[in-house]
Amino acid sequence: MAHRQAPSQCGGFFQTKSQSCYQMKDFATALSLANMILGLFSIFCSFCQKPCGACWMLLSSFLLDMAVGTITRHLSVCSKAVLELNDFAIFTTFGLASALLLGVTGPLNSFLSTIYVLATTFRLCFYSASERNPGLSSTYRGLPCPYASCVLASTSLLTKGNTFILSCMASLMILFMMDQSYYPHDKILESESWKKMVYLGGIITLLLFPFSLTAFYCLVWSLSYIFFPDALWGDEISLRLQNRHQGK
Repeated sequence: MAHRQAPSQCGGFFQTKSQSCYQMKDFATALSLANMILGLFSIFCSFCQKPCGACWMLLSSFLLDMAVGTITRHLSVCSKAVLELNDFAIFTTFGLASALLLGVTGPLNSFLSTIYVLATTFRLCFYSASERNPGLSSTYRGLPCPYASCVLASTSLLTKGNTFILSCMASLMILFMMDQSYYPHDKILESESWKKMVYLGGIITLLLFPFSLTAFYCLVWSLSYIFFPDALWGDEISLRLQNRHQGK
């Protein structure tokens, strides 16, 4: 009897593990779809001349994308379809929707918007390549698109859509995205408590505080990642804190 029950227990274990994997995939798929829907609403707001609404959608997507990234990293091999959907959502939200913040009313803005979308595509290609390379699994190549989008949306809110400042900032973000520099996986929801508090602070300011304060908070957050990637958001600070704690 014991010999007959063993396969049943083993089968139950793998069935539970498989069900958990499928549930995570479904949840990640739903979040990626929500991210893409926010991007589509941002595009709609841009066409309707409602830049505040468009920026709010992009900042929401910025926070949502981090949750999607956390889940997809835990899905490992079975996450290929989810990763492809997430890449499409990133292109829609942080590429097309973000580029429309620059406007398409003149030839210069239209040209810069097109270059921004191409830079996003370029960046996503390097992202996929780094994920397939085990040696680069903990880094991004080029500035991640969500951070560039967050900078643009925050700048647009703080400057009330100033075209000149937005164009300058977009040009910088294009250079950062196409750069060959490496940026660490922030892994905010999987890291130290203070990083989780930063994420929670972003949600609170987005939902409860004025647009200007939310924009300032997210802009400082994004710029700290751009200019101090390893010092603040990399794994080195985690190791230093852990060694310091062990030393005590």
